[in-house]
Amino acid sequence: MIQAELASSCRHILGASDLTKDDYLGLIQSAIHMKESGRYPQVLAGQSVALLFEKPSLRTRVSFEAGIHKLGGNPIYLDHKECTIGEREPINDLAEYLSRSVNAIVARVHSHKTLNELAEHASIPIVNALSNREHPCQALADLMTISEHIGSLGGTRLAYIGDGNNVCHSLMLASATTGIHLTVITPAGHGPANDIVVESMALASISGAELIVTSDLDAVVGHNVVYADTWISMGQDSDSAKYKIFLPYKVTQRLMKIASEGLDQESFFMHCMPAHRGIEVDANVIDNPSSLVYTQAENRLYAQNALLVALLTRSLESPEV
Repeated sequence: MIQAELASSCRHILGASDLTKDDYLGLIQSAIHMKESGRYPQVLAGQSVALLFEKPSLRTRVSFEAGIHKLGGNPIYLDHKECTIGEREPINDLAEYLSRSVNAIVARVHSHKTLNELAEHASIPIVNALSNREHPCQALADLMTISEHIGSLGGTRLAYIGDGNNVCHSLMLASATTGIHLTVITPAGHGPANDIVVESMALASISGAELIVTSDLDAVVGHNVVYADTWISMGQDSDSAKYKIFLPYKVTQRLMKIASEGLDQESFFMHCMPAHRGIEVDANVIDNPSSLVYTQAENRLYAQNALLVALLTRSLESPEV
């Protein structure tokens, strides 16, 4: 059984930069092995993982629940959609109690500050399953998908088109860490957070990756992968003015053809889903043979399992880490 060992000393995975390049490569290898072999180490036999969710979910909840079962463990879903974490009782009390009752916490939250406070008081691993700042588990599955279909991550050219949101942030940090050349194309005023850009640039200078942040759609030429995400994040109200600003950034077959210029094959399309057909992407792009959206979604389970195995093997064997 191929099982990744984390090179980083992080107990928690709150953001994509908590993982090193070696971590990413090892986790991807482990995830692909699980996927191809159908074999899962039973590191969670007799153990439990709390799924602490403030936001509704399909892929994240299903992939974690099914994945934890495959690892022999018991997922405990704690629905906080009607009661914000920290509202019923202080976060430090929640973290202290869960640390004595379960072996890890997977948290899907509104505010990244909630994750930081959980991590400050918990003595068990905390995994970010989405916050307003980052979505590192999605980025890990995305890199796994790129590795499966292109091969080496280093040198792959990836274009992200849309809103500079949490998915974009984690994709930037993961790409910069692993040597993927990333072009982020957003409408003016809707780009990624400045501190994420600065951190990504620093990581890219180490890995040799190229990072471009622009509003110019012509920059999409010559990219192996085009990635889109919803323009209105979950929990935000529909904004017709924002749709008008983003409309030119819809991914169409024509844009995909432009992206493929100079390449030996069609560019792949990726989307973390849920996708709004006809809004940020045309339906015929999602349904095209070059679309990897369903593979991405499937890979969440394997990528997350590889991460849980690495975190919990170390945590269970060495509680003092």
